[in-house]
Amino acid sequence: MANDALHGLGTLGRGAGRTRQRFAVGLLLGERERWLLWAPVALALGVAGYFSLAVEPPIWVGPAWAGLSFGLALLCRRRTWLALPLLGLALVGCGLAAGQIRTMNIAAPVLTEKIGPVEVRGRLVESEVIAENVRTITFEQACEQYIAAHEASWRNVKHRKQWRSSFATYAWPTIGKLAVADIDTAAVTSVLEAIWRSKTETASRLRGRIENVLDWATVRGHREGENPARWRGHLEALLPARSNIQRVQHHSALPYADIGSFMAELRERAGFAAIALEFTILTAARSGEVLGATWDEIDLKRRVWTVPAKRMKAEREHAVPLSDRAAEILIKLADVSDGSGYVFFGRKGRPLSSMAMLQLLKRMERSDITVYGFRSCFRDWAGDCTNHPRNGWSTHSAPRVASRW
Repeated sequence: MANDALHGLGTLGRGAGRTRQRFAVGLLLGERERWLLWAPVALALGVAGYFSLAVEPPIWVGPAWAGLSFGLALLCRRRTWLALPLLGLALVGCGLAAGQIRTMNIAAPVLTEKIGPVEVRGRLVESEVIAENVRTITFEQACEQYIAAHEASWRNVKHRKQWRSSFATYAWPTIGKLAVADIDTAAVTSVLEAIWRSKTETASRLRGRIENVLDWATVRGHREGENPARWRGHLEALLPARSNIQRVQHHSALPYADIGSFMAELRERAGFAAIALEFTILTAARSGEVLGATWDEIDLKRRVWTVPAKRMKAEREHAVPLSDRAAEILIKLADVSDGSGYVFFGRKGRPLSSMAMLQLLKRMERSDITVYGFRSCFRDWAGDCTNHPRNGWSTHSAPRVASRW
């Protein structure tokens, strides 16, 4: 009896000890709360393994770690206090494996340099910053880069200056500091509406230039979407057409019936400007083509002046037959050439100023006509007095007709 009682008390004592043990564990990890308590810890360990690679382990470490930890967790699945930490370690292994795969996929070119994951992440961040900086260039910067990329193809120096000056005067003060990606229809119209009626020609050219810059920015990856400066199907619905608010002003021209008396008066004038103007009238050429003429373009034996394509507006080579008087002018000028190569030379080895002929007309008290107007005068004469059609004289018929002008 006594022995049985003692055995019972011992059993009761051992049971009470186990109960206290279970109670202590239950305080730390209750049966229902164990997964809720351990799941965030396990997830945090996995994320840490993904983002916090301090060294570059071998490629097999992550999968091996994850597989071993999962296997042990399955074996100990009935002992949740042991299985859950093993599950957390398995997630760490998964994080390592995923981090290694991410590193290889995103930064494969960098890994070929045998550098660690920390350096890889640094380069990725740096690349993202550079990409963001490239994308957020301002409209003014975009204009400068566009001009720098294209101005070599613009033959006319005045044309190059007009691009930058039009932006600086009308666009940059309003939208120059905006990111080019943020330029929208409202920004474009805020620039154009201010001058669309008062300076229609300038505003129209400015719109085209803005459109070109924004197209360039889109191709370069600085912006996305439709071009807010496009005219057809867009701005034409917001702004009146040029033809409705601006009358076309033609260059003032001399009636061709008066050309004989004018030429007689012109030949009485001395100076290079008078000679250049007479040659311009005789060849029906543009003033820029005449002032830029060089001796290597002149063939006095064949009596042909060949203007190269790069100096022609249409970018096609143009052969101009020389009349007797035009050839006579060139023969005289050949004797006084300054060696610069220009037929009509100015100062310091440069061609004659583009204002020289216009100033000559003012001195002759003929401000009612322009130098370019003599081309219109020639066209009127060619259309009325020859068999050549008016719409083709400047391209096909001019060389033949000008020799009889």
